Amino acid sequence: MGATSEFLANAPRRSDGKRNWPSELKARIVAETLIEGETVNAVAERYDLIPSTVSDWRRMARQGKLVLPNLDGMDFVPVEVQPAATVVEPLPTKSCGPIDVIKGDVTVRLDAATSAARIAEIARALAT
Repeated sequence: MGATSEFLANAPRRSDGKRNWPSELKARIVAETLIEGETVNAVAERYDLIPSTVSDWRRMARQGKLVLPNLDGMDFVPVEVQPAATVVEPLPTKSCGPIDVIKGDVTVRLDAATSAARIAEIARALAT
């Protein structure tokens, strides 16, 4: 924790009380997140940062806006992005009266909100 305190001392505060992180320190913090077994949350906690701030700095590094120190043995993990699954939205239900399922002299009256699957089950049962 002593090394962390040393770096925090190098982060001067602005007039509003927030720390003004030098680029070199941001780069060092981002580099720590690239060490195998480290997480953004753990590194952020070590420096008393919000994890999203560290994630923003990582994004800056990927875009070349933040130069990282020598990263021998460290690298970004390749990521495969799969297309999002198509979500089928249910059709809006219209307000209507009850549904009557009739087979011969048997009538089953169902609420309009009855699911199509349930109506199909009842129709199959009446057909047998």
